[in-house]
Order: sequence, then C-alpha cells, then structure tokens
Amino acid sequence: MRVIDKASHGIDQAAISRAALSVVHRLREGGFEAFIVGGAVRDLLINGQPKDFDVATNATPEQTKALFRSARIIGRRFQIVHVRQGREIIEVTTYRGHHDSDEAKPSTSKQSEKGLLLRDNVYGSLEDDAKRRDLTVNAMYYDPDDESVLDQQSGLEDIEARLIRIIGDPATRYREDPVRMLRVVRFSARLQFDIESETAEAIAVCGPLLSEIPAARLFDEFLKLFMSGYAKSTFLLLCNYDLLRYLTPEAADRIAKEPRYKQMVTAAMQSTDQRVRKDRPVTPAFLLAAMLWPAVQPRYEALAQAGEPQAQAMNSIGQQVTAETCLHTAIPKRFSIPMREMWEMQGKLEARKPKRIVDIMSQRRFRAAYDLLLLREQAGEQLDDCGVFWTEQQQLNPDVVGTAPPREDSKPTRRPRRRRRQ
Repeated sequence: MRVIDKASHGIDQAAISRAALSVVHRLREGGFEAFIVGGAVRDLLINGQPKDFDVATNATPEQTKALFRSARIIGRRFQIVHVRQGREIIEVTTYRGHHDSDEAKPSTSKQSEKGLLLRDNVYGSLEDDAKRRDLTVNAMYYDPDDESVLDQQSGLEDIEARLIRIIGDPATRYREDPVRMLRVVRFSARLQFDIESETAEAIAVCGPLLSEIPAARLFDEFLKLFMSGYAKSTFLLLCNYDLLRYLTPEAADRIAKEPRYKQMVTAAMQSTDQRVRKDRPVTPAFLLAAMLWPAVQPRYEALAQAGEPQAQAMNSIGQQVTAETCLHTAIPKRFSIPMREMWEMQGKLEARKPKRIVDIMSQRRFRAAYDLLLLREQAGEQLDDCGVFWTEQQQLNPDVVGTAPPREDSKPTRRPRRRRRQ
C-alpha cells in the first residue's frame, strides 16, 4: 500500500470536519483502527471541499455503537453505523472482507446465483476493505495523526489522469451490485472524468442486471443522479450507455428515437442544475414530469383523437404511466401527485379560456406546469405561442401566481374514531 505524505498530497486538515476527526480519535482511543475514507479524501485531493465525511474502522458495528451514545446501526444487507456529532452525522463502516474468506458465513454472507450480493457483512482488514470498495478514486484512507494518505488501488494516479475506474474485474463487480454502473456514470458526470475503457465496456453487457434492483432503491439512486447539480451531464451519459431504460423504460425508448424529447429533457436537467447552483429549491416532481412526458404525450394524443374528454384522458394516462414507472423506479406519492398535476394542467394552459385565466394562475402547480409548457415549446411542439400568452398574463397579474390554498382533496384524511362499545 502506497503511503503519501502531507508534502506530496497537500491536504489541509483544517478543511476536515471536526466531527469526523472526533469520531476517528474516539475509535482509536477505544483501541481500534480508524481512518477518514472514500469521497471525502477524493474531494480533499481534488478541490479541498468535501460535503460528507465517512470513517472506516476495524471495529464491528456493535463495538462502534458501544463507544457513542448517539450512534445507531442501520441497514441489513450492508450494516453501517450513523454517529451523530452535533448537527453532523458521520457514517462509520467496518472494514469489508472477501466472501470466500473463513469469516464468511450464511448469516453474514449471501449471494444470488447471478452473483448479486444479498448479504454483505463479512469483515476483514484495511487491505481487504480497499479491494472491496467500488472505485479507485474512492478507496483512499486519510490518517489524521500523521496526515498521510494510504492508497492501495492507485486512486491518486486515476485522479491525476481524470479517470473513473472500477476496482477488480468490472463485470464481476457489477454482478455483485449492478447499482455500481449508475455510480460510475454519476461520478464521471460530477467530476468530469472519463470512464476507463474496461469499466465502460462491461456496462453494455451488465446493464440488464439493473432490472433486478428493487424499485425503491432505484428511486434513491434517481435522487443522487439528478438532484446534485450535475443532472444534465448525468442524463447524457445514461443515454450514451443505454442505462436510462432501467429507470424509465418507455420514456427512454422515445427519448432515444425522437431527438425533440431528448432536447426537452436535457433542457429540464440544465434548468435544475442552474437552480441547484443558485441554491434555489428544486423538486424531483418537475424532473419526473419532464422525463416521463415522452411516455405521456403520445398516449394522451391518441385518446384525445379518439374523442375522450381532455381532462379524463390526461387523468387516465397519468395513472397508467405512473403505475408502470413505479414497477422500475418507485416514485413516492409526495412526488407523483404533483407530477400528475403538472401534466393535467397542460390541457388547461393550452385551452386559454378567458374566464379561467386567474383561477389557473393561482394554482400551486401553475409555475411548474408553465415551465413544463415552455420546455415543450422549445423542443418543437406546436402550441400556437401558448407560452407567450401565459408569460404576458403573469406580467398583467403579477400578484396572482400560486396564491390559491391547497386543494382539499390533496390533504391527508383522518380515519374517524370508532366509538367504544359500552
């Protein structure tokens, strides 16, 4: 393992969270090894500004929990410990071992027939842990005592070469956890690094394995992919590696076939990135409304041409597309409901009925629905200058937008209390 001294790596310890340093020191005082690890070390080396700090140790989750009053063990497949230090939560993981080691038992280690890790609580040494991490740039360890960096997987070399490289055989590592393919794309987009050739080539073969990942976990990955300020570059990479189909199959197919849809979703991603960088609020509901519009619009037009009432057609299609998407990416209702409301407002915006103008503009979802309408126009949909009309109406009625109270049917209902029998 290569040991890089402070003079060579240049990390300023003042940039490291005091909470993370405190956790490391407490573990060491308890007789255990402990290092700051992963993305924090990577970011310290690249730009000196980590967002999160993780700690790796040879203490088991139970031993770690015993050292901290504010600690709790989470996870089943992969146990970690969250240690609360003031306002910060430091994630502490035990060194991972290999599944063919003597420590591997049915209660701690389990893989599917295809190699997917179902249970991953086999513990090992620091050297084992470095090999078990996913990317070389995330497999470096910082020692706060002598301020050195331990680098077994040539992570610093890949940072200098601006490469994202999987550790070990890419196909094997993807079979263990197919979500690693999404992580490769996400870090490539975020860091603006190229993907190493073998790491990239295995994605084409292993992509279908993402179909075996629980839909709820894929939604968690959706948030990481698109809500961190790098949505546009991430989206384009997902399209390039044909991975979007495992998140939103029908929409991905239409995006691949019709450039106007790709243009529209790319613009939505870019808009979201701009809002994140300006520290303005963002919601997955808007991105989902834009991403799934390619699946909604053709069905909606078919029903409308068949003579079904506009509102009824959009309501029906919205339910269908949402249900089908949730089989792959489980969208919580707190996002799917506003997403559908944005779709349902598209017909109202297109109708431009004079008596409904103020009422429509006062609705909570008006602004998001209006932004979606503009994206549709920019992508080439012929809407007869509908966007210009609603822009002018907002200028004429600047105090109206979003003033209506929430709809009664959107509020949670309480079950009536049962009267006790006397």
